Amino acid sequence: MANTKILSAEQISQKLNRMAYEIYETNFKEKNIFIAGIDGNGYKVAERIAAILGTISPLNIKVGKITMDKENPWAAEPRVNFEEKDFNNKPVVLVDDVLNSGKTLIYAVKLFLDKPVKRLNTLVLVDRSHTRYAVKADFVGLSLSTTLQERIDTDFSKKGKEAVYLV
Repeated sequence: MANTKILSAEQISQKLNRMAYEIYETNFKEKNIFIAGIDGNGYKVAERIAAILGTISPLNIKVGKITMDKENPWAAEPRVNFEEKDFNNKPVVLVDDVLNSGKTLIYAVKLFLDKPVKRLNTLVLVDRSHTRYAVKADFVGLSLSTTLQERIDTDFSKKGKEAVYLV
C-alpha cells in the first residue's frame, strides 16, 4: 500500500498555530501552563505548541516528557522527566501526535488523575475516531475517518519537512 501525504509541513504548522491559539483562549486568565508530551512525536508536537504559545502569550510555559510502552502501557509505570510541583494547581495539556485507540492517551491521563491539577486537556495532531477507551481530544488538528487497516504515520525527523501520512 502506498503512503499518501495528508498533511505537509506548512499544513502542520497552520494546525499547530490554531491549536496554540485555542489553548491560549482556554487559559488566557492563567499565569502558568504545563504541556506534557508523550515521548516520540507527541513530545515533538508538545515542544512546537509550547514554542508557539511562547510567542503569542505571556504564559509561563513548562514542558515535560512522558515515556511509556505504547503497546503495553499497563506493563510498567510511565516515566516522567518532571515533578508534581511542575504542574501542581496549573492547567495541563497532554499532547500526542495521533489518537488511534486511545490506549496511550488514557494511560497518560492516569498520571494526573489523583494529582492537584487545575484543568486537564488533551491535544492531538490527528484524531482517527477509532477510540476504544473513554478518552477524547479537546484540541484536534485534523479529524480523519480511516479504515481499521489503515494507520497514520507522523514524520518529524527533518525540520521544515514534517509530514503526516496515511499508510
